[in-house]
Amino acid sequence: MTFRYANKATQVATAIGLCVWATTAALAEDIRPAILYDLGGKFDKSFNEPAFNGAKKFTDEHGMRLLEFEPQTAAQKEQALRAFADQGGDPIIAVGFSWQPYIEKVAPEYPDARFAIIDTVVDLPNVRSVTFAYNEGSFIVGALAGLKTETGTVGFVGGMDIPIIRDFQCGYEHGVRYTRPDAKVIANMTGTTPAAWNDPARGRELTLGQFEQGADIVHGAAGGTTVGVLQAAADSGKLAIGVGANQNGIQPGSVLTTNAAALDVAVYETFKSAQEGNWKSETVVLGLSNDGVGWILDDNNRPLLTEEDLAKMEQVKQDVVDGKIKVPSYFTNGSCPAG
Repeated sequence: MTFRYANKATQVATAIGLCVWATTAALAEDIRPAILYDLGGKFDKSFNEPAFNGAKKFTDEHGMRLLEFEPQTAAQKEQALRAFADQGGDPIIAVGFSWQPYIEKVAPEYPDARFAIIDTVVDLPNVRSVTFAYNEGSFIVGALAGLKTETGTVGFVGGMDIPIIRDFQCGYEHGVRYTRPDAKVIANMTGTTPAAWNDPARGRELTLGQFEQGADIVHGAAGGTTVGVLQAAADSGKLAIGVGANQNGIQPGSVLTTNAAALDVAVYETFKSAQEGNWKSETVVLGLSNDGVGWILDDNNRPLLTEEDLAKMEQVKQDVVDGKIKVPSYFTNGSCPAG
């Protein structure tokens, strides 16, 4: 099933455990929304951008000023967290697992401040953690790649070689082989440092190399580097799969779909919960069952798909949600099970 934006916000909000009611002056709390992006910047067309969109939607609707910061180096992160806490930021959302050590250090020093982190878990009484079942989203787009490959070979270009991206790769490979058991999957990581998230030229180079090895569809899971994956597909007359924000329209006709996560809704609902007095220190996992992850169907990629494709994808998603398909995770044992 594709993302349906009309109900995505409601489902994700329910998963986070929020009550849906009209906010009144009596219920509303005074908050000062703050967001800190990961390296790559808020307009990376991938991971940070939907988080920014969710924050902007909330602050625009409520006439609030958004405190925001785009770090250029890791060294700036602790300083930025302290600065926002000192300025009364509430809640302060940190986008990305790389913020974990800084949140763990700073949050205890500001026990009255509320923090949230996306993509990892910080177990502290004033921190909310939001994670996504990326293996499930990757399984779905992998299943689509398996359906649509003509050569029987597909590719994967990850960003920084870390467990989260290995989880993307694991889900993707199993999804491909679910619909095309004899398929070959070629995989490359862009690098081992944060620079891997923002290197479109390298993403394009790796993708072209995979096309030369017979791949006809390549999934990019590499932040801003994924733009280079999409460009290589357009240049080669082949197909790519985007990641994060909807990338179907970046190279229309060359993007099979986007492996998307509802970062915008997660950010919006975190701010909303604080304003409505429902904020909790908890860990939330968003997956296929609540439209926290999924594949995107829109006018840009609809001509690439048949009705049979859509029916098959709907069934695959339902089977995952119902537990008939068990999607493996790299995090289970620090490796991807064969299959």
